[in-house]
Amino acid sequence: MNEAKKAALDCRYARMALIWAENSYCVRRKVGALVVKDNMIISDGYNGTPTGFENICEDDNNVSKPYVLHAEANAITKLARSSNSSEGATLYVTASPCIECAKLIIQSGIKRVIYTEQYRLTDGVDLLKRAGIEVKYLDLNSEDSSK
Repeated sequence: MNEAKKAALDCRYARMALIWAENSYCVRRKVGALVVKDNMIISDGYNGTPTGFENICEDDNNVSKPYVLHAEANAITKLARSSNSSEGATLYVTASPCIECAKLIIQSGIKRVIYTEQYRLTDGVDLLKRAGIEVKYLDLNSEDSSK
């Protein structure tokens, strides 16, 4: 696949992850993630509570509850319950991964991570790069990403 087509697909999947984030019940921040392999979405996730828990992510002080799952973790663990493999896949996520999600990404065999919002901590992105995973920040507000 040529670079122009790859860049256009990256923008499309990143925008789809933004739309998917709208499913989150979290108030402070809504994050979405898609796992794509061979130009097919094989998993998706958004931040929220585990299956069967109430859909309330923050406590009375507006602090995230400790058991809230990140979008990346939801997408990766959803793959574990399917027949799909994330080996060699690309993860599109609306916020840069934290250190805990970075560990899951590394272990899952994902080879590319595209994110659209930079978080104040960079330890997750730094770990992904150290593991040899291609990591790319994609500014969806720039003119060239509107294709």
